[in-house]
Amino acid sequence: MEAKVELWMLIPFGVMLLTIAVAPLLFEHWWEKNRNKLIFTLLLSIPTVAFLCWFGMSEAVTHQMLYDYVPFIMLLLALFVVTGGIRISGDISATPAVNTSMLAIGWMLASFMGTTGAAMLMIRPLLQINQQRKHRVHTVLFFIALVANCGGLLTPLGDPPLFLLYLRGAEFTWFTHALLPQWAFVGVVLLIVYAVWDMYLFRREPLELRRRDEEEHEPIRIKGSINFLWLAGVIAAVVFLNRAYIPAMAEPHAPLYVQFLREIVLLALVVLSLLTTKRAVRHENHFEWEPIAEVAILFVGIFVTMTPALRYLEEHAGALGLTEPWQFYYATGTLSSFLDNAPTAVALHQVAVGLGVSGPDVVASVPAALLKAIALGSVFFGAMTYIGNGPNFMVKAIAESEGVQMPSFFGYMIRFSLIVLLPIYILVQLIFL
Repeated sequence: MEAKVELWMLIPFGVMLLTIAVAPLLFEHWWEKNRNKLIFTLLLSIPTVAFLCWFGMSEAVTHQMLYDYVPFIMLLLALFVVTGGIRISGDISATPAVNTSMLAIGWMLASFMGTTGAAMLMIRPLLQINQQRKHRVHTVLFFIALVANCGGLLTPLGDPPLFLLYLRGAEFTWFTHALLPQWAFVGVVLLIVYAVWDMYLFRREPLELRRRDEEEHEPIRIKGSINFLWLAGVIAAVVFLNRAYIPAMAEPHAPLYVQFLREIVLLALVVLSLLTTKRAVRHENHFEWEPIAEVAILFVGIFVTMTPALRYLEEHAGALGLTEPWQFYYATGTLSSFLDNAPTAVALHQVAVGLGVSGPDVVASVPAALLKAIALGSVFFGAMTYIGNGPNFMVKAIAESEGVQMPSFFGYMIRFSLIVLLPIYILVQLIFL
């Protein structure tokens, strides 16, 4: 018989999230090695598994790893490999219209390629187009907000927290139907603000740089286009290979190849992408395995240590005082700003489950209004800091490698997210929640 979760059992989860937040800032060189991350993850995960088994919760952690972690990491792997095989290159004039169009394309792609995939696909051609511009920082900041975060709101493919909510019972199309107005509102407002900002700075560009930008042109080229076919396969696998279309996948005694049919297909698509894409294309994309290995390692620790935290939240949901959609929106958003937004969304969903509300308008075991607030808070507020969502730091690193002087951790908040993003997010709550 399972014991009740005690508060001390949440310590490993807190240590895990706190370390992910502060280690890149305080121990940058030590933390950048995946070997050190693996050691840290194991030091937290092994004792957590041990005491969970001791207190009769072995089934909970097994379920967490098999039915949450495995699908989660397989989807990220498939999107990472497939989009990493698509190369867009070229250099056209970096006018405000061109830059705004590039951001809009990335924003629209994010829901179908994932925020990580769309960000990695679009950031290098955007930087190449703007290489003659003096003022480039603002373009990268808006790129982080639009492409690496807000654009991924429409499908479970878009952002990891949405995929985890999808695994908990939300239909694939629910996200599009429920979140399209908010996605469009935030995206259009950000694009308008960016366009005005970029037009102002474009006029302040030195004439010499503007002439060079007009003269140094290179046609836009796309390589590795076969991967668009594999990307369509990834989308189809997530949409159709699930319990709604194949009920046998939900049966506990079904063969493993049936329960994990989606993941097997995703793995096959990964292999096909690797076999059909020229190595030169991935080399030009600076494709490396370290980023996905980092995610896989860290999320082992997150999913293991999160197990008692989720159970605790469900048991004490009523005592937290969260009942209204706007409360879930800001609670999810605040935590997603400084912690990874995927476990934050799962934790707040568990709080909503613990409220025990039932009725016709229930999605993934919680009222649709609460699920909407959790989804919005986790995706939008992931852009509030560099550590809110995985692609943020990756985009920052790529931009800095191209000579863009990106603001510091707190500089990003002071110069951008607090003055541009937060007012827009407050409007979302006032209008839609």
